[in-house]
Amino acid sequence: MSGGERRFDTIVVGVGGMGSATCYELARRGRRVLGLERFDIPHGRGSSHGYTRIIRLAYYEDPSYVRLLQRAYELWEELEGRAGERLLQITGSIDAGPEGGWVFKGALQSALDHDLPHEVLDGAALAGRFPGYRLPADTLALYQPRGGFVLPERATVAFVNGALARGAEIHGRERVLEYGPTAGGGVRVVTDRGVYEAATLVIAAGAWSARLLPALDGLAVPERQVLAWLQPLRPELFMPGRFPVFNLQVPEGRFYGLPIFAVPGFKFGKYHHLGETGDPDSLLTEPTRADEELLRDFAARYFPDGTGPTLTLAACMFTNTPDGHFIIDRHPEWPQVFFASPCSGHGYKFASVIGEIMADLAERGETRHDIGLFRLARLRAGAAEPAGPSWTPKGRRAFCWDGPPPPAPRAPARPTACSEACHRQRDPGQRAATMSCRATVAKSPRRARIHWTSSTRSCPRSAPLALE
Repeated sequence: MSGGERRFDTIVVGVGGMGSATCYELARRGRRVLGLERFDIPHGRGSSHGYTRIIRLAYYEDPSYVRLLQRAYELWEELEGRAGERLLQITGSIDAGPEGGWVFKGALQSALDHDLPHEVLDGAALAGRFPGYRLPADTLALYQPRGGFVLPERATVAFVNGALARGAEIHGRERVLEYGPTAGGGVRVVTDRGVYEAATLVIAAGAWSARLLPALDGLAVPERQVLAWLQPLRPELFMPGRFPVFNLQVPEGRFYGLPIFAVPGFKFGKYHHLGETGDPDSLLTEPTRADEELLRDFAARYFPDGTGPTLTLAACMFTNTPDGHFIIDRHPEWPQVFFASPCSGHGYKFASVIGEIMADLAERGETRHDIGLFRLARLRAGAAEPAGPSWTPKGRRAFCWDGPPPPAPRAPARPTACSEACHRQRDPGQRAATMSCRATVAKSPRRARIHWTSSTRSCPRSAPLALE
């Protein structure tokens, strides 16, 4: 190493949600860490901003995420204690859609698989409990009480401050130009301000990942996303104590939203908004009237009491993989380089545990966490193909092509014997107006019990479900 180069144990490229958490975790372990960020810390050009980010346990994308989420919650709470501020707000979460839709069915299966406390409500029952919601009566919603949101800017700052306090070095406004292996088995990083060496390198560059990792070309695709904050006509219905965060599958697409917090307005957006992909340096164009009208039309239909004047429109980026799952792996040629692209619009909630995973990999090349789902080989070998109406990966059923395919739920949305008996006692042309469900996993992991009740008539028994 020449005299102008500086040596670290690990260099982390990208100090957003994942990178800042990695810097923090490595510094906690006594490692000498350098974090390099091309923009400010924090900044609003990527995927780690927006005041609030949803966190939820009943994970319809794939139940295997739940164990990572359980650890993420623990780490968020630990960070809160060390930072001395509240970073995680619990509101409950709603995953809703048609009875046969994959958002509801995937969330229900996730709750059953992991014995998560939950309730199932139809549209009328949901509106009765949370009046800000006005979903169709035949919508089914899974309510999970541990859902809520993380404060991304504050969390990133807490990670960075924690890393700095433990001896890490963090540089903002410093762009990586190139990197490569050294003769001694380490890595050399060249930026527009200096040259550095380390034993290992972690790349967590978000929408810019493919520029630094040619293996991700076409597999980590930046996409423009637009969010709206509207002033509710009845603001009291959209406060954290009365409005759970939501993921909602409707004919117009899949939407997500959060209560009023930190800045004025009820916040929401549409997954994959207008499907605009491109260069991350030019993708964040100013929101347009068309962006606004798309979002306002959705709110007017399903959240009419939230559809007052527009307060804020903002653009951010998703970085999508073909199957909607994360990519966390080792560089295909240089074993001292690791990368994380937990992205596809559902990553920030995992930042705390991703930091732990990447620190494990940087230190010893392995982690106790199960990250088999996120290996790069599944995409490079053609195990997953671009999402489309006919895409049905082996062993899975695609309920909807607009997003990551969930596992095929192994339980119907309601118990056949019980619900059919109860529905025959009602008007056959009308669904229960205020139906709710309490589900628990029976002793056998392949069977479950669901008990339905109604404001007009109680179901006399629960019926066991034979899971597919």
